[in-house]
Amino acid sequence: MSEEANKASELDHEETARFVVDVFHRLILHHGLWFAEVKHQMGMERALELLAEVGEKSLGLQLRHLGDLFGFAVKDGVPAPLLDMDREKLVAVKDRLAKNWLANDGIWFQAVEKSGGMDEAKRCNDSCWGQFSPVEAHLVKRFLGLSPQPGLAGLKKALGFRIYESINEQSVVEEGDAVVLYMNRCRVQDARKRKGLADYPCKSGGLVEYTYFARTIDSRICTQCLGCPPDDHPAEWYCAWRFTLKE
Repeated sequence: MSEEANKASELDHEETARFVVDVFHRLILHHGLWFAEVKHQMGMERALELLAEVGEKSLGLQLRHLGDLFGFAVKDGVPAPLLDMDREKLVAVKDRLAKNWLANDGIWFQAVEKSGGMDEAKRCNDSCWGQFSPVEAHLVKRFLGLSPQPGLAGLKKALGFRIYESINEQSVVEEGDAVVLYMNRCRVQDARKRKGLADYPCKSGGLVEYTYFARTIDSRICTQCLGCPPDDHPAEWYCAWRFTLKE
């Protein structure tokens, strides 16, 4: 950074551009920290209610202001350039965002593992899923307009709208009085397989992830792991989860 600059308005053109990127990062962090603190002070249920209100207002405001700056319209909360984009490119944007999300997750894991070891990384990972899964379930539920207790049919639909659906290959089937999710292809595990590495033992995280997701979709849903690394599994799937409804 220029040593002559004593405040952001004194940065040169390239440094100002870098500062814009940094402010964008801070905005994301501040949004997440607000949610985390409200959850801590008021509980998850109230925090999710407020997230719906804040998310709609804040995102709408930011898109409108950015649209004014960059010259794009916002139609019903969606930037017009996305609506005008051809289908193939729009799907590519969706998939790229999903891959970026997974990459961010992996970068955090590796940084903690390097700093504190595998056990510390797994502990942080599992705890993070305990925070993210109910938030994602709540957002999916709201996006789909599901009822407060949509049952297994609601869960089956919601599982198709997780970020993971754009990254991995999964199948969600009805088996008797249950819904079962099979993770047929997993981007993380496939990468390890190509490198000749053993499966990553993700069962502890999965138990948190799927239990919390299903419970947020409908508090009556119970989750059972049918198999997840380090468990042995057949070639056609890496992990499988069975969901039933507790009457």
